[in-house]
Amino acid sequence: MADYRVPREDMQFVLQDVFQVDKDWAQFGELAELDMETAVAIIDEGAKLAETLIAPNARAADEEGVQFNDGVVTTPKGYKENFKQLAEGGWVGVTANPEFGGMGLPKSISAQYEEMLCAADISFSLYSGLTAGAIMTIDQHGDDALKATYLENMISGQWTGSMCLTEPHAGTDLGIIRSKAVPNDDGSFAISGTKIFITGGEHDLAENIVHLVLAKLPDAPAGSKGISLFLVPKFLVNQDGSLGERNGVTCGSIEHKMGIHASATCVLNFDGATGWLVGEPHKGLPAMFTMMNYERLGVGIQGLGAAARSYQNALEYAQDRIQGRGAKVTRDLAKEADPLIVHGDVRRMLLTMKAFVEGGRAFSTYVGQQLDIAKYAHDPAQKARAEALVQLLTPVAKAFLTDTGFEATVIGQQVFGGHGFIREWGQEQLVRDARIAQIYEGTNGIQALDLLGRKVAGSRGEMLKPLLDDIQALLAQPQAGLEKEYQQLAQATQLVADVTKNVLTKVADDENIINSVAVEYLYLVGYVAFAYMWLRMAKVAEPLVGERPYLASKIKTAKFYMARILPRIHGLVGVIEDGSESLYMHEVGEF
Repeated sequence: MADYRVPREDMQFVLQDVFQVDKDWAQFGELAELDMETAVAIIDEGAKLAETLIAPNARAADEEGVQFNDGVVTTPKGYKENFKQLAEGGWVGVTANPEFGGMGLPKSISAQYEEMLCAADISFSLYSGLTAGAIMTIDQHGDDALKATYLENMISGQWTGSMCLTEPHAGTDLGIIRSKAVPNDDGSFAISGTKIFITGGEHDLAENIVHLVLAKLPDAPAGSKGISLFLVPKFLVNQDGSLGERNGVTCGSIEHKMGIHASATCVLNFDGATGWLVGEPHKGLPAMFTMMNYERLGVGIQGLGAAARSYQNALEYAQDRIQGRGAKVTRDLAKEADPLIVHGDVRRMLLTMKAFVEGGRAFSTYVGQQLDIAKYAHDPAQKARAEALVQLLTPVAKAFLTDTGFEATVIGQQVFGGHGFIREWGQEQLVRDARIAQIYEGTNGIQALDLLGRKVAGSRGEMLKPLLDDIQALLAQPQAGLEKEYQQLAQATQLVADVTKNVLTKVADDENIINSVAVEYLYLVGYVAFAYMWLRMAKVAEPLVGERPYLASKIKTAKFYMARILPRIHGLVGVIEDGSESLYMHEVGEF
């Protein structure tokens, strides 16, 4: 596998030139002291860790995997030392509250750091990523005692966190979970039940693991309205902050998986474990979903990171590997053969990956910017608009970034040919590791239902308007040399509006239409959102090419995206127009 190189220039271009996030920071009191120079320095430091510490160990860690022995999970060689170095640099608490030792950085910066960490090694990234989510949940919903007891040690990386939702019989439908929480006399609760697929549920990287567990109180209402959230530490914490006795939570086994072999995916058994309520009784799901917008963007970035690594690997291979002869304009008869990159189909694959990666980087930054505005803005209207955009785009970020990310890893494998299928080059690991991101944190089909059913149809199309308004604002500022591409974006945007209107009109007569066309609708929005990103980048790049010649490639890739990838939406529209008819022609017994 090629050495990983963090795309520092492109990250800075997206942050500084395209989205001008430092202008936002200047308006927010909490971020007023942060400037672009500091942000670039942070990215550079994170890049050193990703390139020199984490990425070189990824393949060996995958081959060794995690080991399970009598309830004890051991991570691969190098993980413990690398995690310690990561934690000592403050990287576990990148976005965490400075009051408890966090860096307090905005999501627009942490999105870049998360991408580089995922590109370096998705498995390794999960241990700190899940901890960051747990930190956020405790900080926003825990009482002062829980914050004082747990946050500082979690932010420092001395302790890690896990999120315990899924049960053997209950995945997406959390309303039917069976884990119970019985009140104790001292205000704590006895937690009992089994949770599966728990990332980082047991390992040797930290001295304590803080589990956030969904369970039901004895008087809980039926369904999802009866779920509460509890904090359950692996080791109980004494009054002086030292670790006490082992709590009643054990790892029953670890999963043997297709990918992310170095990430411990655990079955956890809670046998009367002592836990504390986080937030209000029966309000566990809203508390958990507080961090879901961040976590689901984070999962999308896993797909983006895998795609970025795949593109770098495939590009290097295509430049070095000689095979056959290109067209006359690219042929070099002085050599035995021409490099792969001269061939049209290889260029198609490389440019498709490049379009997905750089478009995805811009899109994840755009969503991160909206998260920052929603969190830090003082103007209520500005905050409300950003919150609406986040609600709309979170399922798109999770599903579209992971689907295009997986597509990019498979395309990269195709560039390698047979060498992409064997272990030696490491490309097949990216395919295996990227696959899970389409499944966990809510499958991509569930994300599509959330987008079309809950967000778009649920608001009668109102939640779509801020995105369409942003696109129209760009279209109102034409750029010489991009006239054709502007017209393509305008037509695609109108298509989204028309399709949305048609679907909402049909809902009254076709109760199955949302479930039947949701995935295609999400792809439609995703491709058009990426088109918006590409035109926005191309417009900014055009006047800067003279001083930064590498940006000429940005404009050319934008043209490629509009000509070769955006037209995919027309096939999607045909499927959406079919509604549920072809899906529901069969009786259940006819399958």
